[in-house]
Amino acid sequence: MDKPSIEPLPKSALVPRTVFSTRLFMTGLILASGSSIRRKMLEDAGLEFEAVHPDIDEEWAKASKAEPHKIASELAEAKAVAVSASQPGNWVIGSDSVVAAGGRLFNKPASREEAAEHLRFFSGKPMILTSSVALARDGQVDWSHVGTAELIVRDLSDDFIDAYLHMEWPEVGYTVGVFRMEGPGVQLFDSVAGDHFTILGMPLIPLLKALRERGMLQS
Repeated sequence: MDKPSIEPLPKSALVPRTVFSTRLFMTGLILASGSSIRRKMLEDAGLEFEAVHPDIDEEWAKASKAEPHKIASELAEAKAVAVSASQPGNWVIGSDSVVAAGGRLFNKPASREEAAEHLRFFSGKPMILTSSVALARDGQVDWSHVGTAELIVRDLSDDFIDAYLHMEWPEVGYTVGVFRMEGPGVQLFDSVAGDHFTILGMPLIPLLKALRERGMLQS
């Protein structure tokens, strides 16, 4: 199998930033994800890393499990392992999120029409968002963590859903909950309980602690 191509992390020449480089060590740090939100989370935290898109069957993993925390955990670990197997010696981060509401599990919407259907279903219900993060090295999981948040979706009118998707589609098509908390998606909710980074899609604080414990960040 060909070695996955590595996408360099985009940097802005206009914004000064302090970077905690992993290049000082023999090992590097890789994010096994194509998610722009997860990339930005690590970049904003000051980490230097590279991104590799993992080649795994996410739908199979979701179909084989019923409990959200197991689905999220298994997918995060699978992503990290898949990339680390071809990146010997490097630490690889995998992460995944699962949304459940009204007894249903939700995937990313395949179309704007499906996104609208998801939002109509979410309306007036609690949304349980489960996010997991894992670290792997040389094809083996070394550490993982699962976080959960509860978001109470307010009653959404059809007019609001239409206007919201006019603003946010197709960007929210890449999210399982059809929202970006850092954007107009915050208008979907009456209340939110849980870790901010878990809601964004990756429990960042536990991950940073795990990286410090493994000598990848200054303690």
